[in-house]
Amino acid sequence: MESTRDIKGRIKSVTNIQQITKAMKMVAAARLRKAEEKAHGARPYADKVEELLRRASSAAPGYSNPLLAERETKVTGYLIICGDKGLAGAYNSNVMKQTLAEIAGKDPESYRLYVCGKQARNYLKFRGYRMDSYHFGFSDKPSADDSIALAKEVIGLFNKGEIDEVKIIYTKFYTALRQQVAVARLLPIEAPEAEEAAEETTTADGIKVTKGEIPYIFMPNASAVLDNLLPEYVQVQIYSAMLQSAASELGSRMAAMSAATDNATERIADLNLSYNKARQAQVTNEISEIVGGANALE
Repeated sequence: MESTRDIKGRIKSVTNIQQITKAMKMVAAARLRKAEEKAHGARPYADKVEELLRRASSAAPGYSNPLLAERETKVTGYLIICGDKGLAGAYNSNVMKQTLAEIAGKDPESYRLYVCGKQARNYLKFRGYRMDSYHFGFSDKPSADDSIALAKEVIGLFNKGEIDEVKIIYTKFYTALRQQVAVARLLPIEAPEAEEAAEETTTADGIKVTKGEIPYIFMPNASAVLDNLLPEYVQVQIYSAMLQSAASELGSRMAAMSAATDNATERIADLNLSYNKARQAQVTNEISEIVGGANALE
């Protein structure tokens, strides 16, 4: 049995760890609320961009753009959104498992890896995978500038023909306790369905009434708007994925630190019980020695 001094040392060590995990849980919970608000707040903008794409497409029949061009997929680029820090449960490992599942059995020359996050870089580097680009420093606090830089990189590579398809691997946020890794195609952009034109009807009084929404007027024309809107659409999709991943990382970290704190509490209780047993045995042994010594003097 361990000595009481050793057990007391272990109790102190676990207590210190418990204080750290509790503080990390509180920090993650506070940051999660802000990250969740950002993730939900970006959704209306993304929806509006999609609506504009549909409306512009209906106003520009026969429009073509390199970002819409479907071609034979010889090289696929994977944009991987992962975390810079650990201690977030299975958040990072789930992203990497999905990444390895995507490239399993493929020729290394048939895919490119564009990595965001130190944890992903360390994971892939340790296993000998080649990375074509690496970004870090914004996993839990992404900004629009970060997504713009990534969008320009993948669009440039796609337009040059170095890659024929771009997929993004990220973690979709549902709740603080539920996240799921998702894979979505960024490029080529799926051609939006043209929106139906508004219908006009005439009332009994001879007044023309338009059903649905009023059509947009595009200046200088719908094709020019689409030329600028398509890169914006890619950037919005990347930014949305980054915000979802940031909220997922903080949610996973909060849950992991909560579990670690609870485990530390249970461990402290077990160590206190062991300490009391050891102390009891020590006192019993001391009493036995005193009684034995007294009997020896009689």
